[in-house]
Amino acid sequence: MTLPTRRDPACPFDPPEELTRLRDSQPLTRLAFPDGHVGWLVTRYDAARRVLADPRFSVRMDLKHSPLPRRNVLAGSGDKPAPGMFVVMDDPEHRRFRRLLTGQFTVQRMRRLEPRIVQITADHLDAMAKAGPPVDLVQAFALPIPSLVICELLGVPYEDHAFFQEQTAVAVDLDASVEQATVAAGRLTDYFADLVRRKRPRPTDDLLGGLITDSDLTDEELTTIGLALLIAGHETTANMLALGVFALLSHPEQLDAYRADTSLTDSAVEELLRYLTIIHRGSPSRAALADVELDGQLIRAGETVIIGLPAVNRDPARFADPDVLRLGRDGARHHLAFGHGVHQCLGQQLARIEMRIGYRMLFERFPALRLAVPAAEISMREASLAYGVRRLPVTWEQA
Repeated sequence: MTLPTRRDPACPFDPPEELTRLRDSQPLTRLAFPDGHVGWLVTRYDAARRVLADPRFSVRMDLKHSPLPRRNVLAGSGDKPAPGMFVVMDDPEHRRFRRLLTGQFTVQRMRRLEPRIVQITADHLDAMAKAGPPVDLVQAFALPIPSLVICELLGVPYEDHAFFQEQTAVAVDLDASVEQATVAAGRLTDYFADLVRRKRPRPTDDLLGGLITDSDLTDEELTTIGLALLIAGHETTANMLALGVFALLSHPEQLDAYRADTSLTDSAVEELLRYLTIIHRGSPSRAALADVELDGQLIRAGETVIIGLPAVNRDPARFADPDVLRLGRDGARHHLAFGHGVHQCLGQQLARIEMRIGYRMLFERFPALRLAVPAAEISMREASLAYGVRRLPVTWEQA
């Protein structure tokens, strides 16, 4: 079988039905790849954690086969990763970059950003109120807030946001041709290379400036790292903000509970991350470096394993009533939406902060927020590496 990615339009928040069926009947199954390779698909939570934490499974591009029609062009060309693309490197190369970035991406630094994130969010909510309903929440709220935050964190001029958002959309769109995606990736790389060259003589007080000052990274490595952080920092969080609001508006009993008690914010964020699991076509993959037994099956050296995250985060063996959105759920934080092991998402704390602030302030400012069109008319981003909505028209009663 091939990787199931198509979700039921009538149930846009649920994993593909085939993924759920496999998890319940055959949680480790053979998977056919576009290049002819036959690997494995994991849909159980415990098995997924084992693979992601086991150093016998590699993230290297030259060892893995892609379950998608084309590779993510932003990671590198052919089987060679772009310089500094640490997310497709094993230790010790991965550890070298990770340590440098951990020093810049500290929890304390993320928390110091909170007042600025609050101000950015308030400014966009003010603009929404001034414009009046209806508005597209993606363009008015979900996309610009994380974009502005990551630009300030990295030291990227926000006035260029339209350029990098447009190019990113093409680069991660799996319906785009290889040529289109490659051109978009090249434009983004050229943009960041120029930015790094301009910062090198006079490092600025931001994350990129800190890396220039405190590391021996080359311009090529800085370019790749900055580009990876910029894309990850706005693309995934923007999708979670918009899709999370769509899910809440589609579950009025949960939204009413949240409006009545915003102390649920932390657990609500974790539950939405688990329930929605936006990394679907871009699910984690690993290549076995040795023969490994997993759930009674022998995975042979050289075989690629795909983690079906949307099914994994709905595993009933780990989460009770997993297909139910429950904002007060105990244990929701154990989801694997940010991955697991040494490659767990570096920016997860920033994403959590942005979602906590964004959801809370949005529904405090607009307590009567609702969809401006029937839910069935909301167009989903099926062909993107990260799942989400293309537009989210919302409305409210003005005072």
